[in-house]
Amino acid sequence: MKLAEMTCNPIKKGTVPLSRAEAEALMPQIAAWSLSENAIKREFRFKDFREAMNFVNKIAAAANEQDHHPDIFISYNIVQLTLSTHKIGGLSLNDFILAAKIDLLTA
Repeated sequence: MKLAEMTCNPIKKGTVPLSRAEAEALMPQIAAWSLSENAIKREFRFKDFREAMNFVNKIAAAANEQDHHPDIFISYNIVQLTLSTHKIGGLSLNDFILAAKIDLLTA
């Protein structure tokens, strides 16, 4: 099943983060994102602040719907997103699901 078609599930305390190999296997579905040690990241550029904020509001709606929230940094027309499951100190499937759903917002 494609990540964008999946739904985030609550993460139980004690869940083990995805291994590097598991994370790398999911990356082709979110090719515009970069994988770091414990997170996935992506930067978006817009025409102006208004477009950037409109995008952030769409992200907020998707994040609330999935009950999984990215770290968001906004600098005028640039939006930087970082996804990591803080509860487990690393990446979970939820991070990849939300990234795929965010990618749909830009399509």
